Amino acid sequence: MRGRVLQDEGASTRALPRNEAPESLTENQAARRERVIRAAMALGGRGGYEAVQMRDVAADASVALGTIYRYFTSKDHLLAASMVDWSADLRRRVAERPPTDPDPADRMVEVIRRATRTMERQPSLAAALVTACSAHDPGVVACQREVTATIKEVLAAPIADLDPERRDGVVMVLAHVWHSVNLEWVNGAKTVGQVGEELESTARLLLAEA
Repeated sequence: MRGRVLQDEGASTRALPRNEAPESLTENQAARRERVIRAAMALGGRGGYEAVQMRDVAADASVALGTIYRYFTSKDHLLAASMVDWSADLRRRVAERPPTDPDPADRMVEVIRRATRTMERQPSLAAALVTACSAHDPGVVACQREVTATIKEVLAAPIADLDPERRDGVVMVLAHVWHSVNLEWVNGAKTVGQVGEELESTARLLLAEA
């Protein structure tokens, strides 16, 4: 398989359609794209950002190297798309099992803890995804917007009963803090535990006497 991947890499990929939207793919194409994302996440989970090399992703996903570039313009785009999947999975899990505490702050803290628990379990992968989502790449920018929108939905869910104006303000501030502390963590300025603590303290401050 490694040999086939290297041979495919030598062929020109310029004639291939680039950055195909997931919703435009056939069932087989979507399955290949999903295998590529899963392979990238597995490599990132084992060795972090630097371990995600496109040749290795292609080999592990059993696709030609050129196939990856049908869907992703770069490694950062691929990992950012993986972050889209991660945030969508978090949204699904929160929707399936919403927090039930009567206090809005406690509900929000429960959601935050669920999110940071995943970071604690797979810190190398989480750091790789955050790093990629900070890249200046057109494909990444589109993923950034999707991730941000999804995270805002996740944060809005436990406080849906609040006044809409206040709810939207809380979500906006928490989303900004979420982004900021994640970058600090990736850069070594904070631990995962400190990320969770800062998010929780911000949530409690914003939702005091909600």
